[in-house]
Amino acid sequence: MCFPLFLDRTRETLILSDRSLIRGINHVTLCVRDLDRSIPFYRDLLGCALRERWEKGAYLEAGSLWLCLELLPDSQAISRRDDSHLAFTVEPAGFTPMCERLLGKVTLWKQNRSEGDSLYFLDPDGHKLEIHVGSLLTRLRSLHAASGGDHWTMTLTGRA
Repeated sequence: MCFPLFLDRTRETLILSDRSLIRGINHVTLCVRDLDRSIPFYRDLLGCALRERWEKGAYLEAGSLWLCLELLPDSQAISRRDDSHLAFTVEPAGFTPMCERLLGKVTLWKQNRSEGDSLYFLDPDGHKLEIHVGSLLTRLRSLHAASGGDHWTMTLTGRA
């Protein structure tokens, strides 16, 4: 079931309907082939904080998100057939330094065609990642402007 979003134009924020019990991403688990390769990627290149490591996994933090790296059994393959990816929020002032840190060390998998600065890249196991400057509000405003406003106004205000 979907719950409506309402745009509060006076405060310029999005308000999620009170009926929703989901308040955000709790954690993300990514299967990896080599912890000794993946931990330095997330810790040193992306700046995540390593909180715990064990034989078959690790926990890291990126802001309020906790990330679990789980060692994948050798017989299993990681699927790369769709556009599923994990996007990390980056402040505008941090976007260029982060790109400079990543470029030449990662494989890019997509060009940015949406609002806000984004860089799409793969981690050592081929997981699709993105660093993004922007928010849901800026994305919805962009879509609203591109559509001429009619459809998105109805959706954002909750009017039928």
